[in-house]
Amino acid sequence: MRVVRAKLCQKLGIKKLKVGHAGTLDPLATGVMILCTGRMTKQIDRFQAETKEYLATIRLGATTPSFDLETEVDGEYPTAHITPELVKETLTRFTGEIMQAPPRYSAVKVNGKRAYELARKNEDIELKPKLLVIDGIELVTCSLPDITIRVVCSKGTYIRALARDIGEALQSGAHLTALTRTRVGEVTLSDCLKMEEVDHFLDQQIGIIGKESK
Repeated sequence: MRVVRAKLCQKLGIKKLKVGHAGTLDPLATGVMILCTGRMTKQIDRFQAETKEYLATIRLGATTPSFDLETEVDGEYPTAHITPELVKETLTRFTGEIMQAPPRYSAVKVNGKRAYELARKNEDIELKPKLLVIDGIELVTCSLPDITIRVVCSKGTYIRALARDIGEALQSGAHLTALTRTRVGEVTLSDCLKMEEVDHFLDQQIGIIGKESK
């Protein structure tokens, strides 16, 4: 977001510009992030409330403190009992309303501090479960111990926590190895720009504005 703001300010010849995003992505995640500028920042809450869709690859049989690849494996668990059929049956338990505790490595505030700051200091923290809605969860590929799932969910859902809970439900452990947010509301990946495309897009838009103002 800071990079886009800087590019906009440079190209528009201004020093300040109000920019906000409608939902963060985990450090290692990719995909849709809606950025709003100027008056459109008033629409951020509306975008944040939209249903989100993710494509997540989960490795069964091992956990990390962050439940993704940001931290090293801290535990290994059996997977010999896990079959594709068991995975499919287990996933059905995670549709509808569910209670989910955020991962310790998250931006949730605990006594004024981010949970991930306390987690990195190995401090004990308790994060209360929250009521969420999983509208749909689908097994896309199953190449054990790796599975890929598609998840359609409500605001506030942590896919890393979902991976954690799926691992536990399978009487094993789990963590994410890849995560892509494929949709926010009606905005899909095909509607988005890659960072390397932003410069060209801004030049085009500024050129159009310049022509219309003449």
